[in-house]
Amino acid sequence: MDRLVALVQRSAKNRYKNNDDVIDRLSSKYTVISLIVFAVLVSLNQYVRNPITCWAPKQFHGSHTKFTNNYCWVTGTYYLPWREEVLKDQARNKLHHSVSYYQWIPFILLGQALLFYFPSFIWHALNSKSGVDADSILETAHRLERTDSMETRNKIMRMMTKQIDRFLSSRKSFKDPREIKLNSCMSRRGGAYLLALFLVSKVLYIANVIFQLITLSYVLGFKYSTFGIDMMIRYLHPNDWTEEDIVAFPRVTLCDFRIRGQDFHNVQNNTVECVLPVNMVNEKIFVFLWFWMVTVAFLSSLNLFVWMARALYHGDRLKFIQNRLGLNLLTYNDSSMVHSFVDEYLGQDGSLILRLVAHNTNHVTSTEIICDVWNYWKTNCSGTPSTLPISRNLLSEMEMADMKPLKS
Repeated sequence: MDRLVALVQRSAKNRYKNNDDVIDRLSSKYTVISLIVFAVLVSLNQYVRNPITCWAPKQFHGSHTKFTNNYCWVTGTYYLPWREEVLKDQARNKLHHSVSYYQWIPFILLGQALLFYFPSFIWHALNSKSGVDADSILETAHRLERTDSMETRNKIMRMMTKQIDRFLSSRKSFKDPREIKLNSCMSRRGGAYLLALFLVSKVLYIANVIFQLITLSYVLGFKYSTFGIDMMIRYLHPNDWTEEDIVAFPRVTLCDFRIRGQDFHNVQNNTVECVLPVNMVNEKIFVFLWFWMVTVAFLSSLNLFVWMARALYHGDRLKFIQNRLGLNLLTYNDSSMVHSFVDEYLGQDGSLILRLVAHNTNHVTSTEIICDVWNYWKTNCSGTPSTLPISRNLLSEMEMADMKPLKS
């Protein structure tokens, strides 16, 4: 378990793995880390401390009491309101609210962690099927961001630009072999495999939260879909709740067990009262998780809407590229070519890659990359050298860092 936590922590510190946007990382990284930490915390409470203490009969001593605690922990207990009488028929007692999930809480939390990571796994595993490994491009962008040597930056920039161009060029099917002489950089319109996969992963993040809210109701044995609201009302208005209502994580439960005599015919039925301190921790964890999951679902839904709007609204993609290129410094001819650059060369997938670069690197690095892709496209497609200046903001930041602008 410790090794697993250390691995996740190292992953959280490693910026190479930030190959999506911050809302996705709420689920795939921060939620996963939180769930693993909670699983470790609950495990320590269960296996280091005393998770259950039962009030054994007075004739029980030593190993008998230990047996009672262990038996009730393993087999589970059940909740019975104080004003209800304990029936002699043990089977009828267990018709009440059964509490048998607390032994499995660490595994439930780890299962939740896997489900929260699953959409990210789908995105990273399948994006290379588009013809380019988007993760590789973004990792190269991170490397460029951290490199100070101008010579190394130029090499990394050229390698990444050619990698992006190979991906975009491969999406074009040529009708006339003579078109190859003009360069194979014009991508076909409508290439949106990466975009579709990216949006599907976001839908999976939302579906995952809904699925868990519903499934936990069956696993835990109470209505978890409204658990956070119910507990908040309970804390604010404690007098409005009855004992029958407060059964989500009961602290005091009952346990039935039988003891056979030496002749195997004399069977003693016992009902003991048990205290579950671990349920205090469990309750706080699942209250927090309810509010956290609802917040993540809301932000993920809003994020999905934003990315869909970006994909459907052509003007937004055009404005994003124009802002990064510093359109106010371009000639009129350059400005008219931006439409061809965005629509015919980048397409949906190319625009998505550049947006993800902008989301995962600083403004200077992302602007350098977009400008270099533009220069490469303009030079190879038009046959004339590009004279695109770097934007004012980028130039000023480079001067502050004592850096020279990249040459095409």
